[in-house]
Amino acid sequence: MQWASPEERHKSGQALRKKMARQHHAQLDPKNRLTPPLVLLQRSVKGRVPALVKLKYERMMVSPFGYFRGAVPVMAADLATMPNTGIHVQLCGDAHVRNLGAYAAEDGRLIFDINDFDETYRGPFEWDLKRMAASLVVAGREAQNKDSVCTRAVLRFVAAYCECMREYAPMPVLQIVRHQVSRLKDVTPVHIALQKALRATPLHTLEQLTEPIPGAGTGKGDKDFELATPRRFKEIKPVLTRLTGQKAEEVLESLKAYKQTLEPQRRHFLESFRPLDVAFKVVGTGSVGLRDYCVYMEGNGPQDPLFLQIKEEAASAYAPYLTDPHVAKQQGQRVVDGQRFIQMGTDILLGYTKIAGRDYLVRQLSDHKASIELTDLKGDGLLEYAQLCGELLARGHARSGDAQVIAGYVGSGNRLARALAAFGEVYAEQTVKDWMELKRAKRSAR
Repeated sequence: MQWASPEERHKSGQALRKKMARQHHAQLDPKNRLTPPLVLLQRSVKGRVPALVKLKYERMMVSPFGYFRGAVPVMAADLATMPNTGIHVQLCGDAHVRNLGAYAAEDGRLIFDINDFDETYRGPFEWDLKRMAASLVVAGREAQNKDSVCTRAVLRFVAAYCECMREYAPMPVLQIVRHQVSRLKDVTPVHIALQKALRATPLHTLEQLTEPIPGAGTGKGDKDFELATPRRFKEIKPVLTRLTGQKAEEVLESLKAYKQTLEPQRRHFLESFRPLDVAFKVVGTGSVGLRDYCVYMEGNGPQDPLFLQIKEEAASAYAPYLTDPHVAKQQGQRVVDGQRFIQMGTDILLGYTKIAGRDYLVRQLSDHKASIELTDLKGDGLLEYAQLCGELLARGHARSGDAQVIAGYVGSGNRLARALAAFGEVYAEQTVKDWMELKRAKRSAR
């Protein structure tokens, strides 16, 4: 890539307004769809565990937002039918209000950031903005907000994004990389999530997901003694199922390849733990049906548990519509690379592996992780949170793209904000129609 001055890059962003006028981001024409949504959804579940596909659809049918969470392939196809700016960043790919959350950084500090990267891919920066704008309206309505409040939320989200991008544009590169959003505790929904994250310790997960092995000890009247007895995963079907025999061995064997994806010092940390049990776990909405394993490990005694999640990664829903010659062919590696681009601080044990020819992401299952609830997004809570979404998405895009070019394109942000507010409302209405079509298909047993 040829080097250009900051001024030249800023002007190149401004020039792109002629290619894609900012007000045109409001446009959406469902008639341009090349493939029906139900067909796209059917294609997306190919290769998943057949017995769990029904559960995925059931979760999507609960509400329009449930549908929205599981319908990334539909929105990716919709976005691909529209003109775009050509200003590429590392997309989160599934930017919606519940894909931000709290987790522990490498140094143990609690961070709140974008934390789901299954769909990450390099693509036009506005695709993330459009998905987040639509989610603010869909989720905002579900939280019993008036349409006017949802519109204000999108306007505030885009305004915050554009303001941050203008601030990032002249910054030294490494200052952008290290920049922290410092007002997290002032945002009510985030404060609630951080409080939950404080309680989400490995020992809490141990109590939630495991139980004493029968006959290994009574545990009567002594909680510490109960935790000290040999434990194993609970059976909470279909959400959590213990694995034994060859399948468990296969999962544990995959840890050898995973270790090689870690830095040497992190590999050393991992080798301080021994595996005790393996389970199959059902997670999320969009991910339901993909294979997801948990490994319960013990480090410096019974009071030092570690839970690793080995999560199958399929190709990104954006892959059919975008070209990236540098994207990893191993889907777990693709997700790891995208996460490291965007996040301020990543999981210390983030890596990837293969099992039976399928690609997997590996990370800690629950290390002070927590997300917001839709019930927290009421009134001012939605508006505060929308602003933070803009700030965090801008930081991720500035880290992985060119803030000068984006700042040049968005300008003051007013035109783009009005356009995306209109888009969010229209796409929310289309989401409801698609959701109802899925429910009708269920009733007709298609």
